Amino acid sequence: MSVYITDQIIKKEWTDYNQHLNMAYYVLIFDKAWEVILEKFKMGEHSAKTTKMSTMVVETHTEYINEVKEGEKVEITVTFFDHDKKRLHFRLEMIEKNTKKISATMEWISLYVDLKVRKVAEFEEEKIKIMDEFIKNNQSQFITNNLKFSNKLKK
Repeated sequence: MSVYITDQIIKKEWTDYNQHLNMAYYVLIFDKAWEVILEKFKMGEHSAKTTKMSTMVVETHTEYINEVKEGEKVEITVTFFDHDKKRLHFRLEMIEKNTKKISATMEWISLYVDLKVRKVAEFEEEKIKIMDEFIKNNQSQFITNNLKFSNKLKK
């Protein structure tokens, strides 16, 4: 199970000479989808510009499972999310809409950063409440097996 974020149609300019989605664009698609969630958590672009608080990715693990080709539609979902006082840990999945095959997964760790001093910071209480509510509402849909970064959070 997972939590739906968004759909994306694969653009011609994202494909390579093997006539499938180039690896760099998997990362782009996952990153743009995660931005949807970051905005809900009040940590996305708007936060970076107005409060100078944002997140920065520090580690990722990507699995390329099935080819995705030009014109195909993929769905991006959250299959896991957790946090501690300074870190986000999450895993996203890309599913090809017609075949329902998993095309790729990406798991990563991000740090919460005060952009004024470019240092790691603790989440504000408001953001912790938003994230905890998201976890509470969706935890039954999360997949916890095969996570690469389970030991990265300091709880």
